[in-house]
Amino acid sequence: MPIKLPSDLPAFTVLRKEGVMVMDETEADRQDIRPLKIGLLNLMPKKIQTENQFARLIGATPLQIDLHLIRMSEHQTKNTAAEHMETFYRPFQDVRDEKFDGLIITGAPIEHLPFTEVTYWDELKQVMDWTQTNVQSTFGVCWGGMAMINHFHGVDKHMLPAKTFGCYRQRNLAPNSPLLNGFSDECVIPVSRWTEMKQAEIDAAPGLTTLLGSEDSGPCLVEDPDHRALYIFNHFEYDSDTLKQEYDRDVAQDVPINVPKNYYPGDDPTQKPLNRWRSHAHLLYGNWINRIYQTTPYDIAEIGR
Repeated sequence: MPIKLPSDLPAFTVLRKEGVMVMDETEADRQDIRPLKIGLLNLMPKKIQTENQFARLIGATPLQIDLHLIRMSEHQTKNTAAEHMETFYRPFQDVRDEKFDGLIITGAPIEHLPFTEVTYWDELKQVMDWTQTNVQSTFGVCWGGMAMINHFHGVDKHMLPAKTFGCYRQRNLAPNSPLLNGFSDECVIPVSRWTEMKQAEIDAAPGLTTLLGSEDSGPCLVEDPDHRALYIFNHFEYDSDTLKQEYDRDVAQDVPINVPKNYYPGDDPTQKPLNRWRSHAHLLYGNWINRIYQTTPYDIAEIGR
C-alpha cells in the first residue's frame, strides 16, 4: 500500500521517482480501508529534506499511511518558504483535538541550549503530554528523543567534548524485540550530535529498555512502553549524502570539523560515501508501523481511552 501525500508536496514527486508508492487524496479515497494516521512534528530547519526522509521510510510498508505535517504554533522557520509552511503544515494548536496512530518528533539543531531555554519548550511539553491521550505510539528522534526522555523520566542530555560525527556500529541488545525483527547482531547508523544520553542514567529510570547501543556512541534506541514511545538518538532517516552536506558546510564556513568517521571509503572525503544503514532503517520504521497497526484501535477515536 502507498503513502498518501498532497500531489503538490515536493516529497510526492521525489518518492514516486524513487519507486515508492504514493497516492494523492483522490486516489486514496477510492480505497475502502482506514489508513494509519501518522503525524510528523518537523523541528528541523530543512523541512522539505526531512519530509522526504521520513516519508520514504514510513511509505515503504504494506499499509496505507496518511501523513500529516505539523509545526510548533508560534515558532517561525527561517529556512523554508512561508508558502510551503502555510500550504502543507498545521500548527499543533489546530490538531490537538485529533487522534493519531503515530507521531514522529524530529530532531532540532539546538543541542547547546538547556531544554528550558528553547523558545517553544512549553508548547513541546504540551505536545508530549498530549501524546499520552491522543497518540497510539510516538517516535522521538535525536533531540526530539532526548526531549521526550527528559520530560517523562528526568534523564538529562550531556555535552560532549567533541562532536560525535560519522557512522557508528550498534549492537543489537534485544534480538527478541518485535521492533528489531529482522535485525542483524550489529548495524551501522549515522550519528551527528554534540550531546549524549548516559546509559547508566537510562538504566536508573524505571521502565526503559535500551534496544540498540554502542561503546563508542552510547545508547541509540530506547523503548518506553509505559509512554508508548521510542527514543532514537541517531539518524536512520539520513540520506546517503546528509553527513557529507554537514561536513562540506562546515569546511566551507571554516568551522573546525573532523571527517565523519567510517563514512567515506578509506575515510577519504574525496570519495563517494557508502550507505550501509538503509536496509536497517526500513526494518526499524517498518516494524514500528506494523506494531502500531497491530495495537491501534480500528476506531481512531478510541485511542487513549
